[in-house]
Amino acid sequence: MQRHLQDPFVQKAQLSGYRSRASYKLLELQQKDHLFRPGMTVVDLGAAPGGWSQVLVKEVGKIGKVIALDILAMEPLKGVHFIQGDFCEQAVLEELEAAVYENSVDWVVSDISPNISGIIAADQPRMMALAELAWDFARQHLKTGGGFLVKLFQGEGFESYHRTLRQSFKQVVIRKPTASRAASRELYVLARGYYNI
Repeated sequence: MQRHLQDPFVQKAQLSGYRSRASYKLLELQQKDHLFRPGMTVVDLGAAPGGWSQVLVKEVGKIGKVIALDILAMEPLKGVHFIQGDFCEQAVLEELEAAVYENSVDWVVSDISPNISGIIAADQPRMMALAELAWDFARQHLKTGGGFLVKLFQGEGFESYHRTLRQSFKQVVIRKPTASRAASRELYVLARGYYNI
């Protein structure tokens, strides 16, 4: 807890009004890679407490659309359509699909992470399972030319997942934003230029 409170990105987020330090990961990626533009439709998976949604709603503007989903509750955010539930459940998935329609999404972003046990042999497969669900959703709803940004942990399954995305996108790169803790195994795979094969 002490490390968290002393984290410069936590302090910066509190001063800037962002809900989490994770906002700075997405802000850095946006600055470097120019992912989001006004008018886009973006689905934010694993959105709570809303740090990424805060960034996204500013980037897509009033003519854009942000649909956020999380199993946890999230305080309302102006301009964000929030759905609470587990998108592994059919009813929740149907609600999400009704909000976006098929092949209408410019970006799917996923900062989903399992509850970490500290046991890599348990955490890694759970992380990969969540990433697979995010990719399955993205594959069904992205526009041609759309993008997918997903958090992964380095470890078993990472390379295979990376290869899979390279078969469906024109460009796939790996990023580790400055706001990601150095000791963390998290990486972000940024894929753009989706083509449905």
